[in-house]
Amino acid sequence: MRTTLSQQKFLDSETAIDIRSRLMAMMADPLFNTTATYAATREDMMTFVEKHMTYLSDHPKLNPEDYLRNLRLMTRLKT
Repeated sequence: MRTTLSQQKFLDSETAIDIRSRLMAMMADPLFNTTATYAATREDMMTFVEKHMTYLSDHPKLNPEDYLRNLRLMTRLKT
């Protein structure tokens, strides 16, 4: 996958480092559905963290805090 300069700038930022660690914590938590997904452009599955970091880097005007808040609501497993 090619990365533009603006995408790389986001991925290298302190915000991205924080978001990545929070996404990894969600993956470790059994209360969230964080299964890998199929990606047509790849041979292997795309991890939960990769998928959402790519989305955030592709949409720089998106508020990462709001995105994470909504993601937590959407992926929380109903018990």
